[in-house]
Amino acid sequence: MDLSNLLEMQVMLVLLMALGLFLSEIGMIDAAGRTLLTNLVINVLLPCSIVKSFLIDFDMETLRSCLTIFVIAILIQIGTLLLGKILYPRYADRRKKVLQYATICSNAGILGNPVAEAAFGSMGLLYASIYLIPQRTFMWSFGLTYYTECPSGKELAKKVATHPCIIAAVLGLVLMITQWQLPGFVESTVESLGSANTSISMLLIGSILSGIKWREMIDRDSLYYCFVRLILVPALVFLGCRLAGVDGLVMGVSVLLAAMPAASVTAVLAAKYEKDEAFAARIVALSTILSMVTAPLWCVILTL
Repeated sequence: MDLSNLLEMQVMLVLLMALGLFLSEIGMIDAAGRTLLTNLVINVLLPCSIVKSFLIDFDMETLRSCLTIFVIAILIQIGTLLLGKILYPRYADRRKKVLQYATICSNAGILGNPVAEAAFGSMGLLYASIYLIPQRTFMWSFGLTYYTECPSGKELAKKVATHPCIIAAVLGLVLMITQWQLPGFVESTVESLGSANTSISMLLIGSILSGIKWREMIDRDSLYYCFVRLILVPALVFLGCRLAGVDGLVMGVSVLLAAMPAASVTAVLAAKYEKDEAFAARIVALSTILSMVTAPLWCVILTL
């Protein structure tokens, strides 16, 4: 099992956050710049990244062979949704919503494919692509309701359904299942914009961190979240797969992707919808740094 790609991706994310912090400290990214970056990520780059992730070769036979990991991924999302409801009863709403979203949505959307391919080869990459479908669906449906407030359920459903990322996920699913091909120039444009999502998102998170004192980075709430995201959730997935007698490769991909840090979009959405964006940025940064230790440890456990 080659861990070099995993560590390389994690170091890259940390360096991008550090650059965003530096650019904010010297005034290159100010409050107006953060607002611009937030809107750019949410409305353009992230939707393109979602569509891009679904542009893979797929057929119904492959779909049937991947049914197991698809079902596991759904169960994981339901499980983390329930965990989010019971683990954070004492928190104020602005912070509680961030914790709940970050519990159901890991950074597997960015790290998942390269991590799975590095650890488990081409089949790992295929399984990761399937695993991420339920997560993307949950993060832009149930997950978005943590941030979006509307006076009625009907209006909330309309607001969620018309969100650019939901539209992108539906379009991506249609393209993947039907194998329809976008015109070459359209696909190239989508892939180019989607490829910029990770860099711009991490720069934005780094800029948000500029107003945070480093001694405040590690607090009880942040450490508690990191325990839930990096240890508790993958441990429950590991035990469940073992008890169910799941195939080793499927279990490995499921556990490793469940052990990914907080999704970078957690902080982006917190900034967009005026939740606790500083706390959101802290847990993204801290969980990403700590995952450089915990993710390789999970790989060792899976190997043993």
